[in-house]
Amino acid sequence: MTSEPNSKARGGFAFILVTVMLDMLAVGIIIPVLPKLILSLTGGQASDPTAIARASVAAGVLGLAWAFMQFIGSPILGGLSDRFGRRPIVLFSNFGLAVSYVLAALAPGLAWLLLARLISGVSAASQSTANAYIADVTPPEQRAQRFGMLGAAFGLGFILGPAMGGIVAHRFGADAPFWLAGAFSFANGLYGLFILPESLPKDRRVPFRLRQSNPLGALRFLTGRPDLAGLSAAYFLNFLAHVALPATFVLYASYRYHWNDEQVGAALAAVGLASMCTQLLLVKPLVARLGERNAVRLGLGCGAMAFLLYGLAPTGWWFFAGLAFGALWGIYTPANQALLTARVSPEEQGRLQGALGAAASVGGLIGPLLFTQIFALFVGHADWHVPGAAFFLAAFLLSCALLVASRAMSGEVPRAGGAARDSDAPATTG
Repeated sequence: MTSEPNSKARGGFAFILVTVMLDMLAVGIIIPVLPKLILSLTGGQASDPTAIARASVAAGVLGLAWAFMQFIGSPILGGLSDRFGRRPIVLFSNFGLAVSYVLAALAPGLAWLLLARLISGVSAASQSTANAYIADVTPPEQRAQRFGMLGAAFGLGFILGPAMGGIVAHRFGADAPFWLAGAFSFANGLYGLFILPESLPKDRRVPFRLRQSNPLGALRFLTGRPDLAGLSAAYFLNFLAHVALPATFVLYASYRYHWNDEQVGAALAAVGLASMCTQLLLVKPLVARLGERNAVRLGLGCGAMAFLLYGLAPTGWWFFAGLAFGALWGIYTPANQALLTARVSPEEQGRLQGALGAAASVGGLIGPLLFTQIFALFVGHADWHVPGAAFFLAAFLLSCALLVASRAMSGEVPRAGGAARDSDAPATTG
């Protein structure tokens, strides 16, 4: 790992930022319309609680399939990136996502849409490789800031994508956003063929071992390391809670607030804007002032409060009251990534990120069915009519994550990476 990023490393970092932004733009474009597409393929109207519940179940199954491919793919792609380098895995992601969006645009039924989501899941599993790329080219003391910038690129794509998807769907039909998303992913893949440098030198590559890179082996890597287990468990709970918003928000807002595609897209864009502002403007000063540990605590606490407000909100305007807390939740991920990457050696960064991707994918396996079923149960039952129940569960999970993370960070822990600070004292973010 270089002590100071050279021009090649800076160029690669910039491409990863663009890649993440365009990937999220492509994903965001389809968020406002995928549940509506499912609703149209299953039959029914957004005003019908029975149809909403049926579409919610189908959305949960598709989400489960997508997350299963992430669960399988994340540790394998992470291990392959440690063996062959980061560049081919990142390029595979772009072209694979392009194929998946085209298949979704052409889907005549749920079976075809399921195939598209399977391909999308394994292609999107390379997000862990992007994180490993950042760790490759960034000194430990600068990683929280760099991961914050990565989160800002993620947020920018999420700002533009849903708003764009809602407008395109409203004007050109439900399949149009998928064609647009496919075009973005394909164009980014072509761009990467000529621009993206490799970040992992050949002398730091390690053999690929399926025994270590399969999902169970990857999870054992986390649970078998006392310095990683607690923070990884909190990361899992955090990601599981995160699934509540994409899994249920479109149907929730359509049912509770009677929003159309453009209004849903605008609301999701506001969520992304709030997150991006946090990543760009607040991560560096807050981590410098609070230290990485307290930044983790602050982020998880604010996330729990945000979901509590989301679930209580009787109107759309009240929903936006939770955005300030939801924005501060964004400080958690870069601070947590900085802590974790400092605890493993440079040769293990791909394996760590693949293992974290597998842990997140377990949340992705559980979350879509869990939250959509909770939403369907409490919105379709006359006596237990609590539309925000899924968000209340997410708030509880983040509260548990806060307790787990606080316990894991309660004392000094030996680390393999060594250089980054790991205390409640202010961290240097350079």
